[in-house]
Amino acid sequence: MRDPGPGWQPDFFHEIGLGALAEEGFRRIGTRIRPMGERISGLTDSAARELGLCPGTAVGVSIIDAHAGGLGMLGAIVDGQPPDPTTLERRVALIGGTSSCHMAVSREPRYPGGIWGPYYSAMIPGLWLTEGGQSATGALIDHVIDSHASGAELRAEASRTGTTAYALLNARLERMSERQPLPALLTQDIHVMPDFHGNRSPRADPTLRGMISGLDLTSGPDALALLYLATIQAIAYGTRHIIETMNGSGYQIDTVLACGGDTKNPVFVREHADVTGCRVVLPREPEAVLLGAAILGAVASGDRASVLEAMTAMDAAALEIQPATGEVRAYHDRKYRVFQRMHDDQLSYRELMNG
Repeated sequence: MRDPGPGWQPDFFHEIGLGALAEEGFRRIGTRIRPMGERISGLTDSAARELGLCPGTAVGVSIIDAHAGGLGMLGAIVDGQPPDPTTLERRVALIGGTSSCHMAVSREPRYPGGIWGPYYSAMIPGLWLTEGGQSATGALIDHVIDSHASGAELRAEASRTGTTAYALLNARLERMSERQPLPALLTQDIHVMPDFHGNRSPRADPTLRGMISGLDLTSGPDALALLYLATIQAIAYGTRHIIETMNGSGYQIDTVLACGGDTKNPVFVREHADVTGCRVVLPREPEAVLLGAAILGAVASGDRASVLEAMTAMDAAALEIQPATGEVRAYHDRKYRVFQRMHDDQLSYRELMNG
């Protein structure tokens, strides 16, 4: 596809009923599109005083918060080599918090169904961005904990002992797994469809809802731990679905670079590696969004010539988690098929109820 260049797309404005803006050449909403990281000006004296910075400090064009996180991770040296536009197509940035974003870039536009984009130069200048997402990840884990009969007791224990509910559940899962040949087998009979708040990608269906299969009458902390693990796995299956859809459009993603609150949970990280079959790389700087902003600052100040150059100079990997293989991989392949079947079943239920 030809580079469309920066600017508004007239056909889109006509389609949404704002064709008048296109017909007047977008005069009222502006026509100059600046690339991320370009210097706009320097701080005024008053702004510098309020911020505790020096007058004249470079002010650059900003970026979406999650996209800044992508800048703060995708440039990390992995396998001893800094990335180039080709190797970047093997990587996806995962920003995991209340919800999750999955961002990949390519030299040519790619059109994975149900995933946003492609957007030219939206994150890394000169490359096309495609972005998937999950509407509820950290929020879903918290919902599962807080709505469970043992949730309040767990939160109270975490407060009393100065730890987190997630750390307590992870420790309980470790003890429970001692009775299993594989820790993953704990969730063999409990399955979760995580679309409690609809599906953002790749099904792009806001009407979908969550499902849980395999509940029994137990309501103690062990039951909560199992549901917690099954929920994390379900979120990971959603990420696998997004990555598979991206790869189906030409990507060759085998590496997930991850940051955000969710990735501070070792079980969340481990399950994402095992479920997706991708290695998960955690950045040396955990506040990757802030690092991305600093990368843009390095370009705006003239310290670095380009965003990609600044990324390769400032990004760094701290920890690499390899996916399990063998029986663990086979187990997750089976559960992933259940994950896909639950979606089909939900649509079947709707068809039955609609007569």
